[in-house]
Amino acid sequence: MFISPAYAQTTGGGFGGIESFLPIILIFVVFYFLLIRPQQKKQKQHRDMLSAIRRGDRVVTGGGISGSVTKVIDDHEVQVEIAQGVRVKVQRALIASVLAKTQPAGSAPVAANSNQGQSGGIIKSLLGGKK
Repeated sequence: MFISPAYAQTTGGGFGGIESFLPIILIFVVFYFLLIRPQQKKQKQHRDMLSAIRRGDRVVTGGGISGSVTKVIDDHEVQVEIAQGVRVKVQRALIASVLAKTQPAGSAPVAANSNQGQSGGIIKSLLGGKK
């Protein structure tokens, strides 16, 4: 006989099939850090923004209507004035963003530029200029 018999090869030593699932696990980890986690952070920020809405805040609804909050009715509803004398009730969850926040009662307004009267500001002080 010139032809030798062919025998089936045995599989090499592996991790019991875990290495075949490694790409799927890696894809899930990438999806978690690139898609799921940032979305959860954004939802948390939006939920915190909605819970901090007060009277006087300027808001934009999901439909694009902007106005100022005149009354917080309850945890689910606010009253928004969209024009002079025109007030509508809006579900709190449908508020897309807060344009301007009002100052809390009893706090002094923060000055826009605390370095008024100084020329150069931070750059000058970093470079050794007199204050």
